[in-house]
Formats: sequence, C-alpha cells, structure tokens
Amino acid sequence: MQRAAEQGFGWVSIARIGLVQACLGAQVMLITTVLNRLMVVEFALAAAIPAGLVTWHYAVQLSRPLFGHGSDKGGNRTAWMIGGIVLLAGAGLLATQATLMLSTDFTLGMILAVIAYTLIGAGVGACGTSALALLASSVAPHRRAAAAATTWIMMIAGIVISAITVGELIKPFSPERLTMVTIGLAVTCIAVTIAATYRLETGHHVFEETAKSGEAPDFKEAIREIMTDPTARRFTIFIFVAMLAYNMQDLILEPFAGLVFGMEPGDSTKLGGMLNAGSLLGMIVAGIGGSAFQSRLPSDLRIWIVGGCMGSGVSLAGLAAAALAGSGWPLTANVMLLGFCNGVFAVAAIGSMMGLAGAGEKTREGVRMGVWGAAQAIGFGLGGLMGAVGVDMARTAYGSDGYAFQMVFAVEGALFVVAAGLAMQATRKTPAQYRKAVEA
Repeated sequence: MQRAAEQGFGWVSIARIGLVQACLGAQVMLITTVLNRLMVVEFALAAAIPAGLVTWHYAVQLSRPLFGHGSDKGGNRTAWMIGGIVLLAGAGLLATQATLMLSTDFTLGMILAVIAYTLIGAGVGACGTSALALLASSVAPHRRAAAAATTWIMMIAGIVISAITVGELIKPFSPERLTMVTIGLAVTCIAVTIAATYRLETGHHVFEETAKSGEAPDFKEAIREIMTDPTARRFTIFIFVAMLAYNMQDLILEPFAGLVFGMEPGDSTKLGGMLNAGSLLGMIVAGIGGSAFQSRLPSDLRIWIVGGCMGSGVSLAGLAAAALAGSGWPLTANVMLLGFCNGVFAVAAIGSMMGLAGAGEKTREGVRMGVWGAAQAIGFGLGGLMGAVGVDMARTAYGSDGYAFQMVFAVEGALFVVAAGLAMQATRKTPAQYRKAVEA
C-alpha cells in the first residue's frame, strides 16, 4: 500500500492541479464581480439581469456528467482541462464585450451575453470536472482531504489575487482598458494551465475502490449505474442539499449587516471577508485533520462532514437570533464561525467525493464527479436565489427586516441539519469497505 501511495500524485502534482483551479476561479471572478458591478452600477441595469446570467451559467453545468464521461472515454483529462480553460477564457472575453455593448445596443448585447454565459458554464464544467476526476483517481486515499483543501484554497487564492490585480489595472476605468486587462487575464490563465498540466498524467498510479476492466461504459449505462447505486444516489442528494444551504446567505449577508446592524458598505464588505477568512481556516483544519487522523476510506471523513454541517446550523441559529437582537450581538465572531464550519464541511465533502468517485463497478471517476458537480452547481445557484427571494418575500409579508432575515437563516440552518443526516447515510462504510480496512 505504501508503494502504491508513492506512485500516486505527490504534493507538487496536487499543487499543479491547484493552479488550474486558481485559473478557473480567476476567470469566474471576472463575471461574478467586475461585470456584475458594471451592469448594475455603471450601466444602471436591474440587478436581476446579471443575477439571472450567473444563475444560467450554473444551470449549464448540468452538462458536467457529459464532460466527465468524455474524459473517462478519452483517457486524457489534461486535454479536457486545457480545453475548458481556453473555452472559459474566450467566453470571458465575449462576456466583457457583450457587457460593454449593453449601453449602446441592449438587445444584441443580451444575446451575446447569453451565449457567453452558456460557454462560461460549459468551460467551468469541462475543466473543473476533469480536474477533480484526475485528483480522485491519482491521489492516495489518506491524502484526499488535504488534497481537496489545497486545491480549494488555491482556487480561492486565484479569485482574491485576480480580483485585486484586475481591480487595480482597470483604474481609471475605460472600456478599452477593461478589454486589455481581460485579454491579459485570459492569456495568463491559459498559459498557466498549459504549464501546470504538462506531462501531469504521465506514469501515475490509479487508485480505485473497485477493480475495473475494459472500456468505460456508454453514457446512459454509466448514469444508470450511478442512479441505481444507493450510496452514489444518497451522496448526490446530500451534495445538492448541502450546497443549497451553503450558498443561501451569499447574496443577503451584506444587506443583512446594513439593514439590521446599520453597517456602512465598507464595514459589510469586511464582514464578508471575515466569512472567507473563517472558511480558509476551516479548510486548513479539515485538510490537515482529515489526513492526519483518519484512515483511507471515504467514510472516515464523516465526522468532519457532519461536524461542519451541524456547526454551520448552529452558527446560522446564531444569525437568526442576531436578526432580532441587533447591534449587541457579536456578529463578526458569529460570521467567522459560520465560515469556519462551512470550510470544514466543504473540504471533507470533496475528500469523500474523491474517494467515492472510484467506487463504481464499471463507471469511471469523470462521470461520477460530473453528476456530483452538476448537483453542486444547481444547489449553489438555487441557494443564492432562494435566499434573496426569500428575504424579499418575507420583508413584504412581515414588514420587518429582522423577522425576514431570521426566517431565511433559520431555514438555511435547518437545511444544514438535514444535510448532516444525509451525510451520515451517504458515507456509511459498506461491509466490503470494512473488510478492506481490516485487511489494510
């Protein structure tokens, strides 16, 4: 077993995939922050327009299983990763031009924007699914939690670094300057991805829970196997519910801080930063703890998933109480605790996902990661939309900001508790896994 682990991806190879994830995050940052602001502030469009486009790019990611299956059949995940980044970078350029066009020709600009965001969703699906599938098949089981933490942290670092850099380079703002910066970002991400993936798949060991022979099954057969596998089906439901809960506060946390606590825009932005800081800390703790104190089975990360989900539920109960308590509540500490628990659960869930990805009798890692990636994307998109719409509806119904936010945070916390129960079922050890653990 030790010899097999040495043949798998080491930390340098894991970091190289992390660089790909960082490029992915940098490109997505462009559409979720820079272009979103331009549409709402500079061009005075309804906020629903960029929100709808971002939600659409999540919906397109229902195609993730197809991309994963393609990388399974082709046996060259690197090509799918590079192709996905190239498509994403090109779509980012198109989305930028479409956004700039909205002020002069709204109809044509919107048509191009829909096309661009469709391609963005496809690029994210092709690259992200293949990267995670390669991690799942090439990282020794006892390293998976730390590998998930490393690549996720690097993705967030890519978002942060690119946001700061792009923000500085587009000053003073002009359409021409934005176009040049977008081109530079695209070229940089493509070049880094090509360099990071060069000969990455050469001579590595493949770790799978189940021995497979022959070619990967066709797409329909692969999906049928996943949907009839109780563990895979339960894990799919868990991922959807957990991501639904994970993102419900994303669009309402800063409005909550402003409306209920009277925070200025700068202070509420710092509060969002504390949420991300807590998430990074949680990811580091789960990454180190999940690798150092657990063994080799996906179910060994159960305590970290359940603990993260339950902790998130408790933190959201605190925010629900804060909605009525007001300024006396330790809001910053509460939000940082929520971020910490979110980070713990997210890394442990991805680590378990990588372990379960190789457990199919015939299916390969790509299509399984694609199914779970699709569930994640839809849960993520719907979660943000539900949180925002829920607050609007509750404010209208109750006539009170505090009660409205309390209701949404309470629902989100309850979803995390449900997710914890689903995780208990989805990550149970099978008799075969128990025998394997004893033999090891």
